[in-house]
Amino acid sequence: MRPANPILQFGTSRFLQAHVDFFVSQAMDHGQALGGITVVQTTSSATSSVRTQAFTRPKGFPVVVRGLVDGQPVEQHHDCHAIRKAFNANNDWPLVRTEMCAGVQVVVPNTGDSGWALFPEDGPHLLAADASAPRSFPAKLLVLLHGRWTQCPSAPLTVLPCELVSRNGSRLHELVEALAREWKCPPAFLAWLGEAVVWGNSLVDRIVSEAIVPVGAVAEPYALWAIERQPGLCLPCQHPAIVLTDDLSRIERLKLHLLNLGHTVLADLWLDGSHDPDMTVLQAMNHPAMRGVLEAIWQHEVLPVFDAMGEGDEAASYLYTLRDRLLNPYLVHRLADIAQNHAAKKDRRIAPVVELAERYAPTLEQPHLRAMLQRETA
Repeated sequence: MRPANPILQFGTSRFLQAHVDFFVSQAMDHGQALGGITVVQTTSSATSSVRTQAFTRPKGFPVVVRGLVDGQPVEQHHDCHAIRKAFNANNDWPLVRTEMCAGVQVVVPNTGDSGWALFPEDGPHLLAADASAPRSFPAKLLVLLHGRWTQCPSAPLTVLPCELVSRNGSRLHELVEALAREWKCPPAFLAWLGEAVVWGNSLVDRIVSEAIVPVGAVAEPYALWAIERQPGLCLPCQHPAIVLTDDLSRIERLKLHLLNLGHTVLADLWLDGSHDPDMTVLQAMNHPAMRGVLEAIWQHEVLPVFDAMGEGDEAASYLYTLRDRLLNPYLVHRLADIAQNHAAKKDRRIAPVVELAERYAPTLEQPHLRAMLQRETA
């Protein structure tokens, strides 16, 4: 087997292909990456399996960047060559466990909207060396970290999740630690989880609208990976789109409550069933009624919250750029894709805006946003 790669990635999505994998590939060309990536497929999806098999082709896989930069059309074709190995967790679990203990420095998961769900069948018996893979991602990570602690506890390790969850690194740490306590793991291991492992909080921002079959992706030019600065943090690479910050929450609010909220508002309007099943974000932005509702929400229900928090100028600037991103004529971003896990997305993207309004702008009316939340529980 080839030597371990320093980056272990959980997830095969087109987003990861055009974001993390692409950044590392570009950085490798300039000697600014830790090294190659090992990808682990965490689902039983047939489509994911085809991608997993195609990841390690010698020529790599394509990433197409299309959009507007300073008002001018841009189209760039790249070959991404950062992925060196690809495993299926269900079929290759012993190899994944070996890889984790053989030189991994950074773990990067993006397991989707329901990827952190736990399952009762996962239990401490899965810590055994000959056990099969756990069903949930947190349990998979716990087993791998336990093996790492057993075999090489002094080797530095950063876990850098990309899920769109506020303070995702801290939340994942809490989830894994709680599971470890439930499994009655040794106190020394629990201490190691909090002291030796760096749990990075990060925010990813890039629209990756299309998959290329069998592997590859089409993305917009805009890209951001904002990572909270902390001692011991190890980055997978250096890249212009990677920004270290001491105030991740300000950046997070812009993306979550303007871009992601905007996507979810359009998906909510599309879900009434009166629109084309294949309607895209671009078509929705050019639909007067749908655009009108979204603009009204931005202007009267969201921006006043940012104003009340003293972040109005940043929000207005972000929204100015965001409109161009959503009007990108080169991306086919289907509302049907955005509408997946719609209730969970409303919980993350809309409910916090209402909560912030109650705290900072208690007289602000938010009729559209509140109605969306009520429909979720009706």
